[in-house]
Amino acid sequence: MSEHALPELPEDGLLDDLLAVALDAARQAGALLRDGRPADLGVAGTKSSPVDVVTEMDLASEKLVLELITERRPGDGYLGEEGSERPGTSGVRWVVDPLDGTVNYLYGLPSWAVSVAAELDGRTVVGVVYAPARGELFHAVLGRGARLDGRPVTARQAPPWGQALIGTGFNYVQPVRVRQAEVLLALMPEVRDVRRGGAAAVDLCDVAAGRLDGYYERGLAPWDRSAGCLIATEAGALVGGRPGHGPDGHLTVAAAPGVYEPLQERLAALRAWED
Repeated sequence: MSEHALPELPEDGLLDDLLAVALDAARQAGALLRDGRPADLGVAGTKSSPVDVVTEMDLASEKLVLELITERRPGDGYLGEEGSERPGTSGVRWVVDPLDGTVNYLYGLPSWAVSVAAELDGRTVVGVVYAPARGELFHAVLGRGARLDGRPVTARQAPPWGQALIGTGFNYVQPVRVRQAEVLLALMPEVRDVRRGGAAAVDLCDVAAGRLDGYYERGLAPWDRSAGCLIATEAGALVGGRPGHGPDGHLTVAAAPGVYEPLQERLAALRAWED
């Protein structure tokens, strides 16, 4: 299957059920994070580096989502950022970031979200991204388009490359960040400007909503990108990675047609996925 090939669609009944579960999980976890954030919230641990943090609320959110999915669909598999992983027997696997943008959340910045995706036989078919502090709920179902708070959204019409507004993000491992800064330094003079929001799922949704012309990032895990990539694709954006590859841990690129091509080309020329 090619990078942007259109697959056959699963049955509507299954998609409807998966969407209902994803929406419930994202809404309940988002409400917990919004309303249950303690005033003295602190770091519960670190992941890839001392500045890549996890809070008690990340863990509480994942527990809520896992328990809800287990109750509603006990045969499904699950992969969560905070360490929850189990095989399933149904062909469905949930890929969940219970708090995307943890550092934003820790500091009280609004760009954070709960990201819930459902895969069927390895293909993402449902994606929900709920950003409570922004009051926004994005969702998409394969073949049905993307929506923000129930209203259809579409990617922005492509501007000339020199007028493109591009989003990106940075790794928490210091040598990787240095390399990412070198790539950014090369791109900055070529485009209108660059934004760094701090939550990959939200950035991908901003491409879907036409708030960014394009977005790229190195090092995204499946839970970072699965729901947001589907939402961006269903909104009419092109989504991929290195030339000839889909989005993966090496590189994720999402952009309006007409911006995607020069963005991916420049990232390839810069070998943006390499140290």
